[in-house]
Amino acid sequence: QPSLPDGVVAETLYSRSYLVEETISTVRENLVAGALLVIVILFAMLGNWRGALVTAAVIPLAMLMTVTGMVDSGVSGNLMSLGALDFGLIVDGAVIIVENCLRRLAIAQKKKGGLLSLPERLDVTRSATREVLRPSIFGVTIILIVYLPILTLTGVEGKMFRPMALTVSGALFSALILSLTFVPAAVAVFVSGKVKERENWLMVQAHNLYRPVLAFALRARIFIVCVAALLLVGAGLLASKLGSEFLPTLDEGDMVMHALRIPGTSLSQAISMQSILEARVKELPEVRHVFSKIGTADIATDPVPPSVADVFIIIRPRSEWPDPRKTQATLIAELESEVARIPGSRYEFLQPIQMRFNELIAGVRSEFAIKIYGDDLDTLVDIGREVESLLQATPGSADVQTEQLTGLPMLTVTPDRTRLARYDLNVADVQYTLST
Repeated sequence: QPSLPDGVVAETLYSRSYLVEETISTVRENLVAGALLVIVILFAMLGNWRGALVTAAVIPLAMLMTVTGMVDSGVSGNLMSLGALDFGLIVDGAVIIVENCLRRLAIAQKKKGGLLSLPERLDVTRSATREVLRPSIFGVTIILIVYLPILTLTGVEGKMFRPMALTVSGALFSALILSLTFVPAAVAVFVSGKVKERENWLMVQAHNLYRPVLAFALRARIFIVCVAALLLVGAGLLASKLGSEFLPTLDEGDMVMHALRIPGTSLSQAISMQSILEARVKELPEVRHVFSKIGTADIATDPVPPSVADVFIIIRPRSEWPDPRKTQATLIAELESEVARIPGSRYEFLQPIQMRFNELIAGVRSEFAIKIYGDDLDTLVDIGREVESLLQATPGSADVQTEQLTGLPMLTVTPDRTRLARYDLNVADVQYTLST
């Protein structure tokens, strides 16, 4: 900015740092909230604060081992990989071992009639760990097997989901190692006081509530089974109408709109139409900035004629919207109704990063594309219209459009070979002059 002349201001209109910061903030909040929730439940349910502290220590230690493995193996830490971590699964094996160690320590203290020495505690915890060794390993192994098919994914799916599978598998394996080594040793060292084998107050209250419900269910078992069957059938009907999606669309916050005009539209005409379009978009209160990019013919990876414009729509934070509860789909519908009043263009709505990924993957901006090949342009246009009509009638389809292939003004020059011969010129000279 200091190097610019007076009256010229450098202002950032589109920056992906906002989306990155929001994503990192979401991951951070999820990890912290998940860890705190698990730790609170551990202290409430185990009934021994030292045992709960040992179990909770598995979370940061397992995360440290996981992150170390991610750095060494080059696995990216992103919304998918870190957001998929479940601390409840991570401490699952440790909870089993700690509970059995506490039970065995209580029995040993009662049998001895006093506190145990460190060698005695180490012997008891070693024996208690061996008792539950198989179910602990078996439980973690089942979860790890679930993630093995994800490791076989390739292409875009592999790049997106393999880091998640590797991260979760690393965290579970790290937690398993800690459960078999650190946890029993820590219990033996730190749980040196008196240990009682009893249920805590929370579990007692839960049992008091559960027993009458269980007794009623056993008495009215036919009624309970019928209600459960009806709920199952109802859930199946609802599930059949939900549809499915391989990966939910990430809300980037900003939008990009393609204005597609008749091929051969001049640059001056495109600029004039674009000015009208931007003025109409700016009328929406949720829009902060609007700027456009008309034609990029010199870019080899994305050649676009002046008849196509990329309109970047920068959205205000939701706190500044008149209705913060409005969804992005509703905003796009309102935007589409506004720009539809401007004649001469067709519009496609995407998000900036989503648009670039679609272009890099398939060479088209849309989520789904059908390419038809042939050497007869008129036949291709007719087939394209038939495919478009079929797709528009397909349930679930939206915003089906065929690329504009016709309507381009053309100038045909037919050389007069007789006159060319009089001037001692050939066809190549004429073609070279015309191309220049």
